[in-house]
Amino acid sequence: MVFSWFHLALIIFLLAGVLFASVPLLASRLIAPRFKGGDIDMPYECGIPPQGTAWTRFGINYYFYALIFLAFEVDILYLFPVAIYYPHSEGFLPLIKLLIFLFILGISVIYFWRKGVFSWPRRISV
Repeated sequence: MVFSWFHLALIIFLLAGVLFASVPLLASRLIAPRFKGGDIDMPYECGIPPQGTAWTRFGINYYFYALIFLAFEVDILYLFPVAIYYPHSEGFLPLIKLLIFLFILGISVIYFWRKGVFSWPRRISV
């Protein structure tokens, strides 16, 4: 294997990246004040003493909305490469594939809507 300037540049950039990541961590470890007690051990250090426990119960609806949002957001991200490739394509095959993808995405939205996923339920008091 022949060592070239390209290999030297890769090694230099690798070392620079490691230094760029480790120097702030090391500097904060050396410079940061070290004391315990007071408000440091509180769950939220905002200046207001907490009332009650730090453990709150969230409804599962928040997580359903987050998962559905992520699923559809990832599906929409698949459209960007198609939009970039589309002007360079010939024929109607990419358009047909895009319409099939959008049809499946639309059917899934209708399915979730009919299942009642998008309706926010009332809070159930226990």
